[in-house]
Amino acid sequence: MRRWRPWLLLAPALLALAVFFLYPLGKMLLLSLLDPGLTFKHYQRLLEEPAYWQVLWITLRIAVMVTLATLALGYPLSCVLARLPVRQANLWMIVVIVPYFTSILVRTYAWMVLLGTEGAINQLLMWLGIIPAPLKLLYTSTGVMIGMTYILLPYMVLALYSVMRGIDISLLSAAESLGASRTRAFWRIYVPLSLPGIAAGGLLVFILSLGFFITPALMGGQQDTMISMVIENQIETYFDWGFAAALSSVLLVCTLLLFWLYQRVVGLEKLFEARL
Repeated sequence: MRRWRPWLLLAPALLALAVFFLYPLGKMLLLSLLDPGLTFKHYQRLLEEPAYWQVLWITLRIAVMVTLATLALGYPLSCVLARLPVRQANLWMIVVIVPYFTSILVRTYAWMVLLGTEGAINQLLMWLGIIPAPLKLLYTSTGVMIGMTYILLPYMVLALYSVMRGIDISLLSAAESLGASRTRAFWRIYVPLSLPGIAAGGLLVFILSLGFFITPALMGGQQDTMISMVIENQIETYFDWGFAAALSSVLLVCTLLLFWLYQRVVGLEKLFEARL
């Protein structure tokens, strides 16, 4: 009985994982191979039409750009929050998380209003004399980048903050007392210690970006079509569940391969072992 006790405790979680994750995933893989009999025509169609590979490349490119943008914005913000007293830091973290109490659809429409040709951003830039005419920010890659970065930024901040909060700031002072400049101490001590947060936040934002749908669908143009939009179109317009499942399977395989490559290059286990 003692031998089976851990498995009994894990049984509810394993059952939920099997019902809500493994079963839908297996069903998706079967749909991509059955039409109604065993066939590989959906994957053959993917190989024969380069447009779908271009969409996959666009998806990967946008995901990488959004990940870098959230890192560039989230890293200094997390540094500041990590150095604040706990009470003030918690207050500001609440401010960072508050937008998640609002629907993502509402937040996307809000950015569409701000980025429009008659929106507040263009009007402000024209009033300051920075631009002579409104910029085309909506239905472009720039608009998609802004919208996705805004929505995914808290994920990066939370991952970075959780790591930076545990870094001993006195190490920087010790390095400076030994002759290192403030910049050198930051890059040689603080940044390496924060690498687990960078790795976790980057991986989380990148994977979420791959399957993003609402923001690119509303704020992007035809040149910014992501694979999630193609999957939705195949189901909503053509009712082609088999091909949509094949696209989803390819996206899943690409995600797993990129995760494996990320782990090989970054070494997530070593980073977190060093941190612990």
